[in-house]
Amino acid sequence: MPGNQKHSLSIRGHRTSLSLEPVFWEALKAEAKAQDRPVAQLVADLDEARIARRDGLNLSSAIRVYLFEKAVGAAK
Repeated sequence: MPGNQKHSLSIRGHRTSLSLEPVFWEALKAEAKAQDRPVAQLVADLDEARIARRDGLNLSSAIRVYLFEKAVGAAK
């Protein structure tokens, strides 16, 4: 399996970079498309929720968990 891919994007006015495996990048882009909004906006919302939860996850991990939970929920 290929390694992580690093992408830079701007969320809430600041630049950040995310490192995710290709399968998660594809799932993130598909989820943003399904919600009819830019990837950066979805990531910003996930980051805001992550900060509010204070669960200790970094942003990349929070994105993986979100996408996994979406997939599990869709499979039920």
